[in-house]
Amino acid sequence: MSPAKRANRRVTLQDVADRVGITAAACSMALRDSDRISPTTKEQVRAVAAELGYVGSSAARALRRQRAGAVALIVPTTSKHVFGHSYFMHVLSGVTSVANDHDTQVLIATNADEARGLTAYERVMRSHSADGAILTSAAIEDETVDRLLASGLPLVLIGNFPQLAAAITVSVDDRTASREATEHLIVVHGRRRLLHLTGPLDHQTGVDRRDGFHDAVAAHGLEEEAVSLEGDFSEEAGRQLVEGRADTFDGIVAANDDMAFGALTALRERGRDVPGEVALIGFDDFGLSRVTTPAISTVAVPAEEMAAVATERLLELIDGRAAGWTRRRMDVTFRFRASCGCDQKL
Repeated sequence: MSPAKRANRRVTLQDVADRVGITAAACSMALRDSDRISPTTKEQVRAVAAELGYVGSSAARALRRQRAGAVALIVPTTSKHVFGHSYFMHVLSGVTSVANDHDTQVLIATNADEARGLTAYERVMRSHSADGAILTSAAIEDETVDRLLASGLPLVLIGNFPQLAAAITVSVDDRTASREATEHLIVVHGRRRLLHLTGPLDHQTGVDRRDGFHDAVAAHGLEEEAVSLEGDFSEEAGRQLVEGRADTFDGIVAANDDMAFGALTALRERGRDVPGEVALIGFDDFGLSRVTTPAISTVAVPAEEMAAVATERLLELIDGRAAGWTRRRMDVTFRFRASCGCDQKL
């Protein structure tokens, strides 16, 4: 075949086989490193495949296995929110790193808008385009999660879902981590008038981090002056919740770093020194907290590692290996930096 003709179409397994002088079946076995093919032939096949630019068809292999050859990452929110938030970028990185190692495609299913809240779930369930799914950031009362579980599609959830006893989940202990972060401000830095900026309370993450805060202030007898205000994890929410209240508190615990940065902005606008007058701590450590001035103390969540672990477990389920863990709890790391008064910078 002339180079010009080859450039106009995809190089096939037969092209490689013809060049080496073996059958397509033997060529396939050579590329799979079968013991039935000699090392010399394997070396020839690989060299010719590289020369011709042959790329194996994962779609064809999936068809032979009666599979889609893909997993879905379902995020029940808009694509604009997903691609604009660092958490989801960490999750996507973790999923794709494992999927690539298993020659598996990743489909991203998001909701087009608030009016079509079932879209992300329905597309995956009805299209049969994925062999299994990873779900993250679903609301507590999202009934479609139950429907997804009932569909029989292999599924792993990222996050805490205590109401779903049969679900397979990967998570961190948000409540304990929030309690320990709050106690750090109380015990180490002597703060007594504390404010918590919660995440949305229709999500378990928001509830758990709020409850951890209240566990800490109650344990130290500070609940009377402690206040929780609900936000939506955005920088703007953090700024607005602190505006007009900046003189009221000497310690702020935010449910994520974006809101912590918004709070820091509001405190600066009121001339409040951080950490001198107000100690501040966030949650997540996805990058923002390291580049602010002062650097924001936070709780580092291993989102990428959680996503990778979830994907490995999902591929086991797809392969029929149902036995194994059903609840995996990952460790967090505390990063105490300048915003709370600690000397550690990173």
